[in-house]
Amino acid sequence: MATLDIAPLAQWVGRSESRDDVVTLAPLRALASTLDYPDEPWPATREVPPFWHWLYFLPTHRQSELGPDGHAERGGFLPPVALPRRMWAGSRITFAAPLRPGQSMRRTSTIEAVRAKDGRTGSLVFVTVRHEVRAEGALSLVEHQDIVYRDAPKAGEPGPAPVAASSSPAWSRRIVPDPVLLFRYSALTFNGHRIHYDQPFTVRDEGYPEIIVHGPLIATLLLDLLHRSQPGARVSEFSFRAMRPLFSGTAFDVCGERRGSGKVQLWARSPEGHVAMQAEATLG
Repeated sequence: MATLDIAPLAQWVGRSESRDDVVTLAPLRALASTLDYPDEPWPATREVPPFWHWLYFLPTHRQSELGPDGHAERGGFLPPVALPRRMWAGSRITFAAPLRPGQSMRRTSTIEAVRAKDGRTGSLVFVTVRHEVRAEGALSLVEHQDIVYRDAPKAGEPGPAPVAASSSPAWSRRIVPDPVLLFRYSALTFNGHRIHYDQPFTVRDEGYPEIIVHGPLIATLLLDLLHRSQPGARVSEFSFRAMRPLFSGTAFDVCGERRGSGKVQLWARSPEGHVAMQAEATLG
């Protein structure tokens, strides 16, 4: 790590911020339509499904505060990591109580760790953020989010080592991630990251062949598969890890099956048959 001094970045550990929001109906109805559910009113008594909390506490940075990739400039709440590429690598979430429309919420976010390492493609920095969401003062969920920062792409850079995905899951659903789906999800989460809608930028600056499917969208589709396949199942814990990118215009499968008492394994299978995202849900 000769070219990356981690000490100044480590000073961000312990930094905290809080934001307030209200569980409103419009984003819930919009995401339900985006996930292709029938167009029906969302009852005020209906619980918010797990992961749909990402529709709230949206990043509202001013246009002049955005960096070249569409994210906010470095050095605010998150540390100013001097690596050009970033991605949401995974999360671990514990659900304490469901959110409901009309509730007032507060999210308190804390930088828990900043770590650096050498990867096969260069320098990496991992930032772990703990988000605690309370509704009407009562704990609703705790999420540990892992963000990874990477070097710029290099010519001939190898992709991640593939892991073969099971071809005979108990449940599966084919997803066709066209640009409209990615646009709608970016709009719903106010995600300005250009890799999800700007094809020339994604190819030229990030080195990918096509715009990329959001990691949180894939995770949401995995949990959505669980709820379609096991109606009434209540998720108490969920974790996911992104392993390979998925691209617009190329169909992929979300898959799942029960494994052991109260455990569900879920995964996204790429067109080549590789695991693109691995996840586990605990029921109860």
